[in-house]
Amino acid sequence: MERDVLLGDVQLRVEVTGPRDGPLALCLHGFPDSPFTFRHLAPRLVERGYRVATPWLRGYAPSSTSRSNNYRLSALAGDANELHQRLGADERALIVGHDWGAAIAYGACALEPSYWSKCVAMAVPPVQVFAPALFRFDQARRSWYMWFFHNPLVDGVVAADEFNFFTELWRSWSPRYDPSDDLVHVRRALATSESLGAALAYYRSMFLPADDGGVLSAALAKRATVPTLYVHGDEDGCVGVEVVDGVEEHLAANSRVTVLAHVGHFAHLEAPDVLWREVDAFLA
Repeated sequence: MERDVLLGDVQLRVEVTGPRDGPLALCLHGFPDSPFTFRHLAPRLVERGYRVATPWLRGYAPSSTSRSNNYRLSALAGDANELHQRLGADERALIVGHDWGAAIAYGACALEPSYWSKCVAMAVPPVQVFAPALFRFDQARRSWYMWFFHNPLVDGVVAADEFNFFTELWRSWSPRYDPSDDLVHVRRALATSESLGAALAYYRSMFLPADDGGVLSAALAKRATVPTLYVHGDEDGCVGVEVVDGVEEHLAANSRVTVLAHVGHFAHLEAPDVLWREVDAFLA
């Protein structure tokens, strides 16, 4: 079932499946992606008793763009925590994030740790690890698109040739995976100039001054308290697997770090059975 949830300056479309009295599992997609990305994981979470909610992130149609043009991480993490409340969740809730969804999950857990019993994060490590990596040559080369997106002419470049730009990103990030089905949903979510501009604004907002008085930055600077399963593919062409070495020291007690062999950036799509074994064991 899909429903619209009004959260301040945005209205998010959310697909909800599973038992109405089950604990919430909020699954957050990344860039360039859509909730379709969780088509393998969501049913398994439902079988485990979770009520799974998969929103289109702010700016991704059919969710609205932000009326205040706010795509800072603080706003995105706020969306996740507000969804927790609006969907009637409790302290048993699980948050799952891939790529940008992982960054949002870290932020949500840092701001409201009592909301979330556990976190599953994929492909993007905590900011304490990822931020320094961006300034090392190997990762800076992989993350070239982040800097490229700051050029105001990029919107037209990305939209050209039926968004082939996104196809090439997916193929470079996960060379063994065919993203054809996923990209149908990505193109639909980012078909308008407004939605595409919103998705790119996530990157353009990365270096803007904080608008929350530094609350999120201070929360993220502390060691996490929500147990987290961190998953990374050893062939990830977007975020190099070498970042994994520094992850565990920034996670809460009872966390786990797992590297999946022969897997790129989209572990939940490339190796759904292997990923589920890790997730299922973590949730036990």
